[in-house]
Amino acid sequence: MDSLDSLLEAVQTYFDSLYHCDVEKLNSVFHESSSLFDADNGKIFVEPIASFSRDVSGRTSPASKQQAREDEILMIDWLSPISAVVKIRLRAHQNVFVDHLSFVNGASGWKIVAKVWHLESLVEQA
Repeated sequence: MDSLDSLLEAVQTYFDSLYHCDVEKLNSVFHESSSLFDADNGKIFVEPIASFSRDVSGRTSPASKQQAREDEILMIDWLSPISAVVKIRLRAHQNVFVDHLSFVNGASGWKIVAKVWHLESLVEQA
């Protein structure tokens, strides 16, 4: 499998983990020392992956509500053959997020080492 294919597989694991609220998959794609960042409302919010995993484990999954999948890759920026930033958009319930996922390809494959996210919009319930 080439580098692009394996990176795309890691991104799909990320999408699947959030759609199903599957913490095992989530933890498999994040480096254990990674953190997540958000700067909405003028304040920087930082969350270690362990805390984010606990949050995800307590959520109602979009899959359980039969929400249609809405996730897409917007851009891949290759920093080197073993590092890339992937910009994605995904919907979870009413929330539409845009994430910048910083990936590094090490001995255990592509892992997210940092995530910067932004709540782009809210979708009205029908």
